[in-house]
Amino acid sequence: MHAGKRYSTAELLIWTRKNILKFVILSVIPVLLYEYVNLQWLAVPWTVVALLGTATAFIVGFKNTQTYNRTWEARQIWGSILNSSRAWGVMARDFLDNPQQSKQLVYRHFAWLTALRYAMRDGRSWEAQSLQHNLEYQDKYYSVPEKQSSLESELEKYLSKDELSYIMGTKNKAAQLLSLQSKTIKELYRNHQIDSIQFVEMQRAIKDLYDQQGRSERIKNFPYPRQFATINTVFIRIFCILLPYGMLKDFDKLNETISGVLQGHMIWFVVPFSILICWMYTTLDQVGESTENPFEGSPNDVPISQMSRTIEIDMREMLGETDLPPAIQPQNNIVL
Repeated sequence: MHAGKRYSTAELLIWTRKNILKFVILSVIPVLLYEYVNLQWLAVPWTVVALLGTATAFIVGFKNTQTYNRTWEARQIWGSILNSSRAWGVMARDFLDNPQQSKQLVYRHFAWLTALRYAMRDGRSWEAQSLQHNLEYQDKYYSVPEKQSSLESELEKYLSKDELSYIMGTKNKAAQLLSLQSKTIKELYRNHQIDSIQFVEMQRAIKDLYDQQGRSERIKNFPYPRQFATINTVFIRIFCILLPYGMLKDFDKLNETISGVLQGHMIWFVVPFSILICWMYTTLDQVGESTENPFEGSPNDVPISQMSRTIEIDMREMLGETDLPPAIQPQNNIVL
């Protein structure tokens, strides 16, 4: 998540520089062919280009709306996880008279948060963070916490050796950690350490955490529909290729209305205006692409690492601990 006021213009231009270079080539070629090879039949009627641009604008707008909705839903899910975690910490502390057992339930919850965020940061074939321009931006401006240490080394901070060995051998580690929580609660109830009402409340809390995990996994494992993403990219490419051809005649006619050093050279204004318009369309598409997967490790991600650390600090304070981990701070205004 970008925690500053805005991305700088320099960051945006560097992030999109390869597209700009492509547009320079795509716009210069038709001007050269039209002006110096006298292939004036290359000019495409502006109406055709305008209709295609209008359709493309609708598709780009639809994609960006839907990708923003995915990110906002992911933020709501993790906001619910934060609230449910605090409630779990209070129940684990106040329902039990054994501080050691309370700590076990709380620390196992930290392990669940850790396993879940690591699962959310796993790569998928459709995600865009592996693209070169995104990797270059990441290398320059920020790092992903889940890439700095292994899951096992993080889980061993919170679990016993036996539990760690068991969890590392499972496929869905977060789900199995909640299963261990449920098993422990059942044993506490059988041993009359909690009453039936407390048992039901804690089981309801675990069910709620399962639900939030499932919702988070749904966003992670189901991409923005590929058919929409494909047609969006194809339309933009066609539009950017045809755009300079649609501008040739209009800019050439401007030579009839002006005098001076620019007379006879107005056709060259096709180049900067084509670059500007194409850059606008492709940058909107690129922004939507970097927003559609809110857990992939991009600068526009939901900050699940920071939120998990906030939960850990809050719950440790509930237990009366004072040796707290530091809050995760933004790197160049990027916080994950």
